[in-house]
This record gives sequence, structure tokens and C-alpha cells, in this order.
Amino acid sequence: MASVPSPTTAQPVPADLRSWILAQAAAGHPAPALLQSMREAGWQEDQAAALLETTLREHLNALAVQQGEPPAQPVPEPSLGDSPAWLDAGDRRVEVLMAMGRPRIVVFSQLLSPEECEALIAGAAPRLARSLTVATQTGGEEVNDDRTSSGMFYQRGENPVVQRIEERIARLLNWPVENGEGLQVLHYHPGAEYKPHYDYFDPAEPGTPTILRRGGQRVGTLVIYLNTPDKGGGTTFPDVHLEVAAQRGNAVFFSYERPHPSTQTLHGGAPVVAGEKWIATKWLREREFK
Repeated sequence: MASVPSPTTAQPVPADLRSWILAQAAAGHPAPALLQSMREAGWQEDQAAALLETTLREHLNALAVQQGEPPAQPVPEPSLGDSPAWLDAGDRRVEVLMAMGRPRIVVFSQLLSPEECEALIAGAAPRLARSLTVATQTGGEEVNDDRTSSGMFYQRGENPVVQRIEERIARLLNWPVENGEGLQVLHYHPGAEYKPHYDYFDPAEPGTPTILRRGGQRVGTLVIYLNTPDKGGGTTFPDVHLEVAAQRGNAVFFSYERPHPSTQTLHGGAPVVAGEKWIATKWLREREFK
């Protein structure tokens, strides 16, 4: 491996360091080996890790754009840089059960208390209707045979419980409250499911420009489990052969930096085999959602 450029106090990635990182990556050296070499050359670990990540991310984004993919956008991101066992969400300590880098998937434990889960269910139950999906042809909503649940939306900040949960989510994911859609609560009976799909809005669809006027693209999703089904009902990620079990109070977060299948965020709600399933979904937008 070639010698590493010396440390500098400059904030942007120095040109010689960028060239070195890209050359070593092209030669097949893994990121941990590059980080170790940078530390041995005198770089502070935090600074080295940030510069390495920035360089590789920008390079991959440039390659993706060259191949015709949309440019990457900033996304919500929990503070997982030092592999914490838990995160401070303001009024609650939330445990981290699992974190995957590509696709970005994080499983949290006990994001909501049992009482909060019950409050969301109780408030939603009288307002349930057949779940709709976004009509990408028009920008409106429509019934979709792939989604066999019933649901409703809370208005953002509708009541103290909803407001408290939204503020907790914003702190946990480092994303403004105003950039979130209202919490959607869904109810699945046995046999009900949501077949694999993407949450971003397809730029090629004619209705997408209308949808984006309300806050830009969706860039992240948080699925919160409000109860534990007897069997089935997990959240599946077919591209990476992952299924997250539905456990009351827990949640799974995933982000997608561009509206493209390369994000590997294809996901679905597995059929409920026994019992019932209640979830609350929070979608995060690029900008303030109005």
C-alpha cells in the first residue's frame, strides 16, 4: 500500500489524500485497512474516519450519477458512529439492536412504552379505513391490492402523545419534526400483508412532481410496532434477505439517499399468520412537509 499523505487541519478532504484513498480502494484495499494506515500516519481516528467516509461516498455518488441514477440527497441518520448500545432520544433511552450500513437499516428496542402503543391504537381504532397508497399517475391516493390493511393518519402534533413521540423520533434520527409526515397507524388482520415496494416516489411517474410539492422526496422510513402478532407480520427486505420481527415498542428505520432501486430498500409487511398486527409509520421528507 502506498504511503499516506500527512495530516492537515483543513476541513475539506485534501486533494492528495482523496487521490490516495481512491487509488487504494481501486486496488482492492478495504476501508478498515485504509483507516488503520491513516491512523499510523498520524491522522486522528475521528477525522480519518470522516474524511474516508466522505471521499468514498462522494466517489460512489459520482459513479451512480454517471450511470444515470438520481443524485444522492441528505438523509436522516441516528448517531451510531461509535457503535452505541443505546441513544438518547430526549425523554427516553432507546436501545440499538442492529445496524446495517448498506442498505441503511437500524432496529431499535423500546422506542415506545406499552402505554404509548395502546394510546396510539385507541386513538386510531375509531378512524380506520381501507389503506390507500399514493397514486403515482396523478399524485393522489388509490386502493392497491398489494396493501390489505386498514389505517389512518394522525395530524402532526395532533395530541400530546403524538407530539411527544414525534419529538423523540426527530431527536433519535437527527431530522426536523417539520420534515415528517403525520404518523400513519395501520391494522392488519390474519392474512393481511403489504407486498414488497419502495417508499420513495418514482421520478419517472407523471404524478410525482405534484407529490413532491408538499416536502420533496421521502428519504427515510420508521416503522414502529404497536403490538406483537402471535405469528408473522415482520418487515421484510428481500434484496438483503432480512426480516425484522414485529415486537411491541420496537422499530425499524431505513433510509434511501436517492429514489432508485440501488438503495436496496425494497421492503414489505409479511402476512399476519395468527393474531393481529398494529404499526405506526413515520415517513421523513427532504424538506418541511405541508
